[in-house]
Amino acid sequence: MKVITVKTKRQMKLFINLPYKLYGQHPCYVPPLWIDEKKAYSGKNNPILESAPFTLLLVVDENNKAIGRLITYIDKTHNNYYKVNIGFFGAFDCENNKKAADLLISHAEKWVLSQGMDCIRGPINPVAEYWGFVKEGYDSSPVFMSPWNPEYYHDFFVKRDYKKAKDLLVYEADMDKGYTLPKRYKEFPKRLLKRYDELSIRKIDMKNIKRDAKSIWELTNLALADNWGYVPLELPVMEDMFKKLKLIVDENAVWFIEANKKVVGYCLGFPDINIILKKINGKLFPFGWYHLLFNTKKLRDYRLFGLAVHPDWHGKGLDALMYINLYNSLREKNIRMEANYILEDNLNIKNALLKLGMKQIKTYRIYDKKL
Repeated sequence: MKVITVKTKRQMKLFINLPYKLYGQHPCYVPPLWIDEKKAYSGKNNPILESAPFTLLLVVDENNKAIGRLITYIDKTHNNYYKVNIGFFGAFDCENNKKAADLLISHAEKWVLSQGMDCIRGPINPVAEYWGFVKEGYDSSPVFMSPWNPEYYHDFFVKRDYKKAKDLLVYEADMDKGYTLPKRYKEFPKRLLKRYDELSIRKIDMKNIKRDAKSIWELTNLALADNWGYVPLELPVMEDMFKKLKLIVDENAVWFIEANKKVVGYCLGFPDINIILKKINGKLFPFGWYHLLFNTKKLRDYRLFGLAVHPDWHGKGLDALMYINLYNSLREKNIRMEANYILEDNLNIKNALLKLGMKQIKTYRIYDKKL
């Protein structure tokens, strides 16, 4: 076996297609939208990689068959913000072959050291917002923009002295399993809006989606500044994310709270199009686009992707108000909602979700290693 750095179009094709080759027949695997995936691992098309040193690695066997892959990169924005020297890895996929995994990981560590870093962290994929390896919940497919992996990935890293950096939790509210909003929240919106008469709540305005996207960007950078691992987003990164989401936005799943007409809270949900991507095998052509266009609105599965409240309004119930409006506007669809990437030590959000009756169903783990 040997490790090669991806340089040619053929090697890039092997890199992109490897997860499908390994897990395409697994019931939990969901293919990406191939038209996006084929362009994602370049600085030209990915704003995160545009100014980041990075390298794509493949491990191949004696027959030049690809059996493992990984991207490693330096997020200068992160390192400058936290004043650290950390290299990151992502897009890790490998056969259940310890020797192949060791080759791949050791090359990544050497590359990170060559860049002057003293620690490596991951998986945090600069493509598709994939954070962490699944640690609990292997038996269910991931929602859109979240990962899935087999259980044996953890051994590859733990046996090389990688330690837990952080766990990210997933909570579920499934009306098919009997979920309903707790009765004590029935009159909550009326009471809250009466107490703070400067507040108003509205759905996303699709005619002014750029304005609302900018509001989300500004509030995200303000409200999440103290969250572990969070780095202030550049506007092009947020615009790139919204470009991916624009076609699947459900107005009933995106809510804003304004105080005197200024946005002080938002919750961003969207339909889980992974259900459709699985059926069309990630291909838009010849007929995949039709299924995405016309079947997205029929989906009952949703992801609560982001929720933020202005620091001046923390602890006043704005998060619950938005969730209640989200629930009420979607309940006719008998929905299943996942709230993803909740930091294990974010007690405020965890307690809020538990009070709203949601249950933890999955855990993702991110690893660190000092070099």
